Amino acid sequence: MTDLPPPDRAVVLAALETVRDPKSGRGLVAAGLVQALVLRPGRAGFMLEVAPSDAGAYAPVRDAAEAALKGVAGVEQAQVVLTTTTEPSGQGAARPDEPPQAPGTVRVRRGARLSNEAQAQMQPQQAPGAMRPAHVRHVVAVASGKGGVGKSTVAVNLAAAMALLGRRVGLLDADVYGPSAPRMTGVEAEPEMTADKKLKPPEAWGLKIMSIGLLVDDAAPMIWRGPMASSALNQMLNDVAWGGEAEPLDVLVIDMPPGTGDIQLTLAQRVALSGAVVVSTPQEVALIDVRRGVSMFEKTRVPILGVIENMAYFADPATGAQIPIFGHGGAKATAETLGAPFLGEIPIDIALRQSCDDGRPYVVENQTTPTGQAFLTMASAVLEAIEAGEGMKPAPAIVFED
Repeated sequence: MTDLPPPDRAVVLAALETVRDPKSGRGLVAAGLVQALVLRPGRAGFMLEVAPSDAGAYAPVRDAAEAALKGVAGVEQAQVVLTTTTEPSGQGAARPDEPPQAPGTVRVRRGARLSNEAQAQMQPQQAPGAMRPAHVRHVVAVASGKGGVGKSTVAVNLAAAMALLGRRVGLLDADVYGPSAPRMTGVEAEPEMTADKKLKPPEAWGLKIMSIGLLVDDAAPMIWRGPMASSALNQMLNDVAWGGEAEPLDVLVIDMPPGTGDIQLTLAQRVALSGAVVVSTPQEVALIDVRRGVSMFEKTRVPILGVIENMAYFADPATGAQIPIFGHGGAKATAETLGAPFLGEIPIDIALRQSCDDGRPYVVENQTTPTGQAFLTMASAVLEAIEAGEGMKPAPAIVFED
């Protein structure tokens, strides 16, 4: 397939224009329904974005669009992902006279005593409407408050370490604007479509891997607004054959985008996360954002499984002395302040950086090194926490009103 030239874009668009939008009667291209068109040697695909209430009506349109693509010369594989644009309505809506309320907030009038019912609300609960992908036992988010702290490096190696510890593991690259899992794992194979219209994730290093980077061209910018990005992520979560009834995934590791924006909040509120691991460097500018990230998970009642300090130090090649380039111990102190477990340190390691560029998770081939042992120890601690149902489960905030 790789020896074939990419399909001709004009021919592909002309073919899609023959498929009619049932609402406007126009072709799909004229109706503006062809989003994120991808043309690769032997392959064509795009996102068909509709309103949630129209999803059922557009399933035949998706099938017709795939058939039209397969009729184009040079297209051996066609894939149309049907996605929706907005969150379901009516969930958690406030009364017109009530101010917005953060998830997990209990409102109490000043001077009032908490009833038994109100006290019951203060117990840790799963976010309303949260779901877990089919045939996945645990979902763990690896997050950071800001970019550039090595979160993806940690996520890939934590997932690979869990696989080395005997678990069935999946890795979802949720950073739709800057996907890095394909490069870090060396995976280039495009997901195949199963008979029941699920994406079959490629496998490497004992991991099942899914990323938007496997569906779009490397140089193509993802110029998507928040709702579309969140919807695409929902497709990668729930329309992927992560496991089966006989062999479900033990853990799905989600490499979260940096920050605390729309995608992160959607994941925290809508996915039944078993817990979150927060990654930071020692410097204060990163630790400020760690506190914001932890606060987001607290408000959505996601257990904090631990904090990892990446780039903790550089070992002097001559003496082995630890040189704290970015400071030292900040993440550990922050974890203690927040009451979260501190999982450990990862040093600045040239071999770790090189392994990411080479597409080979460091821990797979370096299990006996200090850095490799650190990843295995952290992975073991995370597994122990989620399998025991443990973690820091914060109570919701109490807001006193006049």
